[in-house]
Amino acid sequence: MPATLGFIPARLASTRLPRKLLLNETGKPLIEHTWQSARQSQSLADVIVATDSLEIASAVRQFGGRAEMTGEHPSGTDRIAEVVARSFPQAEIVVNIQGDEPEIDPQNIDVLAGLLAKYPQADMATLATPITARHQWESPACTKVVCAEDGRALYFSRCPIPFCRDRDVDDLLAHEAPWLLHLGVYAYRRDFLLGLTRRPPSRLEQLEKLEQLRALEVGATIQVAIVEHHAVGIDTPEDYARFVSRVRAAAA
Repeated sequence: MPATLGFIPARLASTRLPRKLLLNETGKPLIEHTWQSARQSQSLADVIVATDSLEIASAVRQFGGRAEMTGEHPSGTDRIAEVVARSFPQAEIVVNIQGDEPEIDPQNIDVLAGLLAKYPQADMATLATPITARHQWESPACTKVVCAEDGRALYFSRCPIPFCRDRDVDDLLAHEAPWLLHLGVYAYRRDFLLGLTRRPPSRLEQLEKLEQLRALEVGATIQVAIVEHHAVGIDTPEDYARFVSRVRAAAA
C-alpha cells in the first residue's frame, strides 16, 4: 500500500473566532480534538500539523503530536505542500484535514484515502454529502459539487448547481435531492499536489474563491465519494459553544 499521511494545516488568525484552534474550554485545545479524531483513521500512517504559529506548534508538541513549521501561505494546501516537499519524501498519498473540524469521522478519512487506490486515474479525491436543507442549498458558504456517473467531479460552485428549471426545490430537497454539499477534505497524489501548488491561481478559482477549481482547469481528475455524515466546522463562538456542550454531554 502507498504511504498515506494526514496533514492538518493550522494558522492562528481567524476573523470570526480569534485563536480558535487553541480554545480549550473542553480541557484540550481544539486542534488536539481534530488530531485525535484523525489519528483514529486506519489509513493514515501519521498525522502532522503544518503551521506558521509557534504557539500552535508548541501546543501540538505538548499533547504528543508532530508539528512542522512553515512560512506564510495563501492556503492550507500550499502550507502542506511545503512540508511534504521538505520533510516527507515517503508520502505518496497526502490527506488534507481541516483543523477546525474536531468531529471528523475517521471512517470518512478511510473512504477518502481509498479512492486513490480504487481509481488509479484520479489525481486527487474529495467527499460530498447530500443536501437536504434549503439554507445549505441557498448559502454561498456551502460549496456544491456536480459529479459524473462514475463519481468524477464536473464542477464546484458556491451557487446551487445543478440549476432546477421546472421542479419544486423544496419537494426535491425532501425526497430526491440532486444537490451535493462538498466537504473540504482532500487526498492528493504527491507529485500532483506539488505540481498543482506551483501553478498560479486559475481564472475560475479566483472568481469562485475555490482552490479545487485550479485542478479542474488544468484537466485533473477529482474523484468524489458520497458519505452520509459530515463534520461540523467550528467558525463562530456559537459553533464552539455547541461543540463544548456536545463534548461535556458525551463525558457525563
